[in-house]
Amino acid sequence: MFESAELGHKIKKSVYEEEVPLLREALLNTQMELAKSARLPVIILIGGLDGAGRGATVNLLNEWMDPRHIQTHGMGEPSDEELDRPMMWRFWRALPPKGKIGVFLGSWYTWPILNRVNGVTKDADLEHSLERAKRLEKMLVDEGALLIKFWLHLSKEKQKKRLEVLEKNPLTRWKVTDRDWKHFKAYDKFQEVHENVIRHTSTAEAPWLIVEGEDANYRNLTVGKVILKAIQDRLEQEKAPPLKVLAPPLMPSIDNLHLLKTLDMGQAIEKDKFKIKLEKYQGKLNELTRDPKFKYMSVIAVFEGNDAAGKGGSIRRITGALDARYYQVIPIAAPTEEERAQPYLWRFWRHLPRKGRVTIFDRSWYGRVLVERVEGYCAEADWMRAYSEINEFEAQMVRHNLLVVKFWLAITKDEQLRRFEDRQKTGFKSFKITEEDWRNREKWEQYEQAVCDMVDRTSTLIAPWTLVESNDKNFARLKVLKTLCEKIETKLKELYEEGVDYLDKPKKRR
Repeated sequence: MFESAELGHKIKKSVYEEEVPLLREALLNTQMELAKSARLPVIILIGGLDGAGRGATVNLLNEWMDPRHIQTHGMGEPSDEELDRPMMWRFWRALPPKGKIGVFLGSWYTWPILNRVNGVTKDADLEHSLERAKRLEKMLVDEGALLIKFWLHLSKEKQKKRLEVLEKNPLTRWKVTDRDWKHFKAYDKFQEVHENVIRHTSTAEAPWLIVEGEDANYRNLTVGKVILKAIQDRLEQEKAPPLKVLAPPLMPSIDNLHLLKTLDMGQAIEKDKFKIKLEKYQGKLNELTRDPKFKYMSVIAVFEGNDAAGKGGSIRRITGALDARYYQVIPIAAPTEEERAQPYLWRFWRHLPRKGRVTIFDRSWYGRVLVERVEGYCAEADWMRAYSEINEFEAQMVRHNLLVVKFWLAITKDEQLRRFEDRQKTGFKSFKITEEDWRNREKWEQYEQAVCDMVDRTSTLIAPWTLVESNDKNFARLKVLKTLCEKIETKLKELYEEGVDYLDKPKKRR
């Protein structure tokens, strides 16, 4: 796999000096065209061996191009803030927007490789990490990003020679550390793991480009020309037509029976009983979030539902029981310009809470398979792939002790009409009703089908949906509070059973 990168590739100095000015000019012009069009982001990963010129390559790209349109990220040891969230969070928040170039020195491959070489993890753990990386990259490409992955390689003999030369020169001695020599001693193990990584993650949409790193002239020209050609090719492409979905269509049940029709919408609770139980569950929720082990987990509560189903009222009953310093409510509306310049899930990843916190989403990432699907705001291929992307997103959260609790608040069509008319008549409620609400109501059956498909495809064992009968608001509020308490209580019990040693020592990243 690395044979072609050990042939001794070299470029003469005279040839290099002749080609570099033309290459730099072309790169700058192409970069300006990319920035002006703002059609896509470019993500460049620089991986490879110590001494192969990774840092020098990153510096060179910033020298050759306009650094105002390059975002460079050196991904070293994760901070405490980053350790409090799923591993991919630190990369999601660093993604470049459309029109910009993001260069990553160190990536989502770095720690899985180091952990495997150092024996912290096993082959199966590495395989899981690589699958997550592939799913991330496919989603980025499907969202329109240009992903370029460079692997800078040196043979064992050339790596040793490179380190010795750098160490011998007083001006470059600082570049060689004990860590570099430690890694060199494990060269064969690194080679084995690197080959495994490249073999599994060099995909059609994001292949690895292996470049010999010994000769700087060859390395620099190769990297520069690849980046230039890749961006030019993408900019020359006209907007691609929407992908056709070849999978079988999502059809409604042939007997017209679905989940929402099985709900008992007549359930209600008397006002006096509601007050007593409300106080009970709010008190319990407060106690649970003050449990000593709550600091090792976090909670994400997702609220979706019919328009006027009472999401806001249920959310207020939750926040009324919580310490305002430790929760955040994220209302989701139409994406902003900043959010439209990023992959779909970016605006949700950025709001994931630290441990010991509660984040409540008033509408969520499920908009892609609900309103965007029904209203035609995205292509069928986009919302069809979103089911698996969402399941992966939630799996990463759950894996990091983020408890995901999802509520669908359901009301009948007649009850919705009554609430709409009430909002129009009541001055302090009139802001809640819009023309869009009335338009959505005209597509009631389409939304019902979208909801049923959503539940069927995303109600998983690790993050199931709770369907809440909400014709009676008080009944719905109690069911939400009770369910949330039960979920947190179960998670805390799991943490206690796993033991203090596990909790007090941060898990190694895989």
